[in-house]
Amino acid sequence: MAVALLGGRRFPALLLLRAAAGPCRHGPAGAAMQQGAPMQQGAPMQQGAAMQQGAAPEGGSGWLGALRFDNLALRSLPVDASEAGGPRAVPGACFSRVRPSPLQNPRLVAMSLPALALLGLEEPAGDREAAEAEAALYFSGNRLLAGSEPAAHCYCGHQFGSFAGQLGDGAAMYLGEVLGPRAERWEIQLKGAGLTPFSRQADGRKVLRSSIREFLCSEAMFHLGIPTTRAGTCVTSDSKVIRDIFYDGNPKNERCTVVLRIASTFIRFGSFEIFKPPDEYTGRKGPSVNRNDIRIQMLDYVISTFYPEVQATYPDNSIQRNAAFFKEITKRTARLVAEWQCVGFCHGVLNTDNMSIVGLTIDYGPFGFMDRYDPEHICNGSDNTGRYAYNKQPEICKWNLGKLAEALVPELPLEISELILEEEYDAEFEKHYLQKMRKKLGLIQLELEEDSKLVSELLETMHLTGGDFTNIFYLLSSFSVVDSDPSKLEDFLKELTSQCASVDELKVAFRPQMDPRQLSMMLMLAQSNPQLFALIGTKANINKELERIEQFSKLQQLTEDDLLSRNKRHWKEWLEKYRDRLQKEIESVSDADAWNTHRVKVMNSNNPKYILRNYIAQNAIEAAENGDFSEVRNVLKLLENPFQEGEDFREVKEDAEEEGATAAAAACAQETRSRLPYSSKPPLWASELCVT
Repeated sequence: MAVALLGGRRFPALLLLRAAAGPCRHGPAGAAMQQGAPMQQGAPMQQGAAMQQGAAPEGGSGWLGALRFDNLALRSLPVDASEAGGPRAVPGACFSRVRPSPLQNPRLVAMSLPALALLGLEEPAGDREAAEAEAALYFSGNRLLAGSEPAAHCYCGHQFGSFAGQLGDGAAMYLGEVLGPRAERWEIQLKGAGLTPFSRQADGRKVLRSSIREFLCSEAMFHLGIPTTRAGTCVTSDSKVIRDIFYDGNPKNERCTVVLRIASTFIRFGSFEIFKPPDEYTGRKGPSVNRNDIRIQMLDYVISTFYPEVQATYPDNSIQRNAAFFKEITKRTARLVAEWQCVGFCHGVLNTDNMSIVGLTIDYGPFGFMDRYDPEHICNGSDNTGRYAYNKQPEICKWNLGKLAEALVPELPLEISELILEEEYDAEFEKHYLQKMRKKLGLIQLELEEDSKLVSELLETMHLTGGDFTNIFYLLSSFSVVDSDPSKLEDFLKELTSQCASVDELKVAFRPQMDPRQLSMMLMLAQSNPQLFALIGTKANINKELERIEQFSKLQQLTEDDLLSRNKRHWKEWLEKYRDRLQKEIESVSDADAWNTHRVKVMNSNNPKYILRNYIAQNAIEAAENGDFSEVRNVLKLLENPFQEGEDFREVKEDAEEEGATAAAAACAQETRSRLPYSSKPPLWASELCVT
């Protein structure tokens, strides 16, 4: 288990652990690539080579033999003719052919049967162990399925607001497109399968930590009802790469791990930026400048394949067709980010290369579900300016759509796309956000103008009290509308305030992050040399640090009793407004009991009890790193039913004994069992976790 010692305390690491006394020492460039060289790097695979003794027959004639490939993307879009190895520019192409690099002793960490069902794979009827071994063999990339054609996709992107030039699939490989049982087409990818022409200075590998997070969150988001790519399997190995987890000069060997990703397509906004001429700020350009013929091919493919209703409506007018397509992706993106905001999800790296062209959540890196409500919450430790903070996500997604609009010129004139963006995005976001929030609050009968204010006041109350975003919403369904018994209200207030931050938690949250001398120097520099200050800091960051110092100072004098009293007062004020609003619902119906039953049902199907909190993911990661995969599988099982009542931490671990763990792994699992329920707000140590 990777740990850092901070002031004599021992904290687990997620991807990077940061002491609150200082920011993560890792800039935005680090979000785009993983550092470290492979300890063991196999030669490129030859299709059909048997990499594992006793493996399933070549081509997947066992459990995976049912997969039927039809690789439309490679037939429709230009493929790089060069077979040169190593990182390089790839002009005039959307894909480059590649081969996965084999891993030593691949083995299955977990698989999602609901995701694999999309491909026509049902739960293994016979020897499950043999099916898992087959999945590990093929979904590690050690052997290729018959009909698969591995390739890496070329794209560019604006990263942290600056054009980065060619990026592409540096660690992911398209295997092909599988036809599902209802003739749907699903692209499948291996993420972490080795070097591609787009790997740049990295090694094309992913490790167990990041792979478990992506695997679990992909499935969690789907079961929350949020558009997302899916994850079918997570396969680890004995192959190792070096990663400097804490970026402190103390690297360690970590296991190479591969995730099978599934989506209708992994084409993204940045796919259309490969045609970008030299950027006026960075000087970088796309690899396919002046290739408008490829842009037309891409638009034809994307619209006809993924927006067939648009293609059918405008078969003979490309401008109208392209405008209708842009309008639809604008609205899908607005609805997607509204869904994120309503569950407290932060993506972390909303670059244009991480925005799906069909409106899915894509590329799970330093994501995080917000625990204590903070509108300025930053889940990515590399996001030093807060560009991708929780409250910035709607405007950033709109900005990214603007960059997509630029990338579609001349096939869609900018004056048309900019008008669409201004007319559609904000209206669609606000409409969907309020509709969802009404369901979360049980406002199912009336739609009143005052509802938006009620939501804002709820969030402000959460912010003032440090309320847990998920648990506060979940509790509200049990609020009694008609019972005016003061003792019932007092009991409910006690429940609500138990989900608010303690004094100790607030002290951690507001602990100053700059050394006083550094802050003093920055303040003087801002006065004496504003130009130099602008290069190394921002006024907003300094103001935030000053606010943090002020809050931290006040907390030193605050007692738990004072905090509880203050929090109860805030919640009582809001609950009075909430009750008044619910009373208007009751007055508009003939059967109040039936209305209340329906209200509770709607609220319980829109307010999850379980989300993938960082500390839950961390517990699963630590168990897996000790050889026990049962915790990953248990968390997956729980996340498949996020709204379900009654599944507590110990209850979902009944099958853990059947996993056949080693003595050491079993001890680790036993330690995990003694931890908090999955639905609990995070323990204090979790506030030290920093993902980058």
